[in-house]
Amino acid sequence: MADLEKKTEEIAEAVTGGFQKIEDGVVGGYQKIESTVVGAYQSLEERFVARYLLHEGETVEQAKERLAREQAAREEARRAEAEKRAAEQRSRMEAGKHIERP
Repeated sequence: MADLEKKTEEIAEAVTGGFQKIEDGVVGGYQKIESTVVGAYQSLEERFVARYLLHEGETVEQAKERLAREQAAREEARRAEAEKRAAEQRSRMEAGKHIERP
């Protein structure tokens, strides 16, 4: 019986070790692909900014910061406009509740 338990443990260790090797290979492969894709995107982004979006005397990093600020300002303006429209709609709805119907 002890031999059977020992063999079972050896098989379990072998299976677990094999699974771990497969998992390490898959995760490692994914990480390599991810870093390659992200690096390629960042390179493309920097070239695009440098070619089309730089202002005179600006570095790529400064242009990215400026673009991020401009985007945040546009989003804030959109949000404020949406809130304004919602407030106007609420006030019209409230005004409509007080109208007497014939």
